[in-house]
Amino acid sequence: MIAPIAVRPLICSESPPLHQRLTALINQHFSKPILCDRLQDLPQQFALPHPRPWPVIAWTDINPEQVVGIELKVFLAILKGAIETEMPIRDYTQTSRQYLEQLHPAMAKFVGGEVSAQGQLLSPGLWEREERRHTPALTKIYTQLAGVEIAPTPYSAKPYLPSIDPQTDLLRHGLHRVATEYGAACLYIWLMAHSTDPLQAVLAELVKDEVNHMTKFLGFGIWFFPDFSSRQAIAILLKPSQHPSQLLRTLRRMTTVLNWSSWSMSNKLSFAFTCCSVLHRLWGWRQSLTPECLENMLGPVPPASI
Repeated sequence: MIAPIAVRPLICSESPPLHQRLTALINQHFSKPILCDRLQDLPQQFALPHPRPWPVIAWTDINPEQVVGIELKVFLAILKGAIETEMPIRDYTQTSRQYLEQLHPAMAKFVGGEVSAQGQLLSPGLWEREERRHTPALTKIYTQLAGVEIAPTPYSAKPYLPSIDPQTDLLRHGLHRVATEYGAACLYIWLMAHSTDPLQAVLAELVKDEVNHMTKFLGFGIWFFPDFSSRQAIAILLKPSQHPSQLLRTLRRMTTVLNWSSWSMSNKLSFAFTCCSVLHRLWGWRQSLTPECLENMLGPVPPASI
């Protein structure tokens, strides 16, 4: 039996300001030791994959009074958009596996699992096994806060579209995968700052998963493409000649599904602060990932990737 958790009031006079809560959460979840630990964990997951366990959550104790500093209807709209984005996890993992399987079979298995010669999925990858917890968790939160079941419309994931250059394909796909994980991590940690008690506890588990996966994907990419620069990354993400306005279309879609137009100006500014603060932390960590450091963590770079 889980002991009930005391519910804090919607506005708590002793609570620190939002930017202080955000900074504390970012310090907690995006510290260099945590990011390094999550990347160092990758070879272990290649050898013996095992999902990170979640603690017991007091689901029935989640209630609307645990939403702080944002209108409940806006919070619910964001949850709905997150649910719809998280739902096609199988499509995401299989697309990523296809881009990876020629160049790094171990990473392909990590994200997409094992597949038969006929293309039938035999067992899901660790990434899917961890990420597929998110839709049920977000759905439970929505039901507890809204008092009704949700009827989401799943997002249609982009299919595998190979060219004659698998390395560039993987590079482009990997950049968008990292950007997606980064956006999810920023969103969930921002929602954490607007929540308390068991509601915040659930969101913390989502943050840990997204930080874990984002760190592994980003670190793997830096290791696998050692001569690739941040300037080249931005150019690929924005270059219209290859995938017309793909990044801009993604951003527009996200602002739609997260109901951005209903956010208050303070909500928008605090989310921008969150994204910039997290990016600053990632940039500092990325600068510490020297070739020697990455080789110690992940081993020698495969010759085909140099």
